[in-house]
Amino acid sequence: MKKQRLPFVIQGLGTALPHRVMTNADFEKFLDTSDEWIQTRTGIRERRICGEGENTLTLALTASKIALEKAKLTPADLDLIIVATSTPYTPIPATACFLQRELGCGHIPAFDLSAACSGFVYGYVCAVHLMASGQYRHVLVVGAEAMSTITDFQDRGICILLGDGAGAAVLGPADDDIGGVYDHLLGANGGGAELIWVPAGGSREPASARTVEQRLHYLKMQGREVYKFAVSKMQEVIQGAMTRVGLTADDLAMVIPHQSNARIIESAAHKLKIPIEKVALNIDRCGNTSAASIPLALEEVVNQGRARKGDWVILAGFGGGLTWASALLRL
Repeated sequence: MKKQRLPFVIQGLGTALPHRVMTNADFEKFLDTSDEWIQTRTGIRERRICGEGENTLTLALTASKIALEKAKLTPADLDLIIVATSTPYTPIPATACFLQRELGCGHIPAFDLSAACSGFVYGYVCAVHLMASGQYRHVLVVGAEAMSTITDFQDRGICILLGDGAGAAVLGPADDDIGGVYDHLLGANGGGAELIWVPAGGSREPASARTVEQRLHYLKMQGREVYKFAVSKMQEVIQGAMTRVGLTADDLAMVIPHQSNARIIESAAHKLKIPIEKVALNIDRCGNTSAASIPLALEEVVNQGRARKGDWVILAGFGGGLTWASALLRL
């Protein structure tokens, strides 16, 4: 079934990573683990962790400036800012509002979106539909995270996975008859909300001495259940997008999945019969950066020439909520 094209494309991409590199060997110093154990189970060798003066906003700002430069635009050209994050600069106001101020782009609308690891694709889909209304010509979509700020470094099952980073995309009208979004899907299952969550810090469990002592402000995850969900959902959203538009794996230039775990990605790709060479993988160097992982991986494959103008690319996200999202693009 062919679907109508939304004629909006990425005009510029930018990324930012913290300076500090945390290797698996660093974890060996304070956890009962090893480089071999971590790589075998996750595919991760190292990740970036925010240091002094680095946070969600600084990373988002750096990535956004690069994306604007690549798009040959200025902040004054932007009509809207959407930031996807689970680790905002402050609870109130939105990180997007701080980003608007730092970029100096005037009183344009700016808001945050919270959809965990699916957040960037959620933001991308929101952006193209708002652009289709005719009110917005250029939209900045950012996925930015400082996951280390909600990481319990005493929890071996989680702390080895997470990293910090940001990726930004400037979206604008296509300059040809083929570029755009051909299919998208957003989904959620709140029945699995507690499989990946931070129990305290909101109105459910306001911050107190007790919540801090019990380490309830850190991310908690039911790893086995999440693994099963991620493998099946990644496979489902990618296959669904291809089927709805009438494509096969041969038609795709690249698949850009959320970088959750190399084993999850490899398992889903195998079941879909998609060659691993067509699947973006940077988790070995960046870890799981939640909403930042897809734009980080996308920017890398574009820079490497593995995805070019006119190519078919699928973005596939899945994570806390539980949420999932896909977007089938022609660059």
